[in-house]
Amino acid sequence: MKMFTLKLKPKMIFGIILAVTGIAVIVLTFVSNHITQSESVAAVVSASTDEERRNYLATFGWETQADCEEKEITIPQSWNQVYSDYNEIQINQGFDLSDYKGKKVTLYTYKISNYDETTEEVVADMLVYNGLLIGGDLCNTSAENGFLVGFSGE
Repeated sequence: MKMFTLKLKPKMIFGIILAVTGIAVIVLTFVSNHITQSESVAAVVSASTDEERRNYLATFGWETQADCEEKEITIPQSWNQVYSDYNEIQINQGFDLSDYKGKKVTLYTYKISNYDETTEEVVADMLVYNGLLIGGDLCNTSAENGFLVGFSGE
């Protein structure tokens, strides 16, 4: 029977512990960055043309009227509670406006003709930056029945 012995000096033990700790830190950093990136993937929807925007609304069953309003707006750099609440709606539907603070975006507004018979005018607002849809909503701004919801109507 052969016996194998290994005599380790304190410097050798410290070096092994240091190497194992370094490898563990590298692996944990890689895994946490990978998880964070996969969770923050936002919806990517091309909205550079009128047809693409109308088709996107049609995926939710919405019919749009012929006219469309277009204007350039700036998403504020600092948000109050209203903007934070609005961004929660965006996050729930796969968008996030946080990356666009201070940016100029184009707001397209379409009248929805088939929301429901009892609701007056409902519009779809679509925020577009560099040809990509970055957020939006359906809303009725009337004083009595006003609401603001995501594209799905929820």
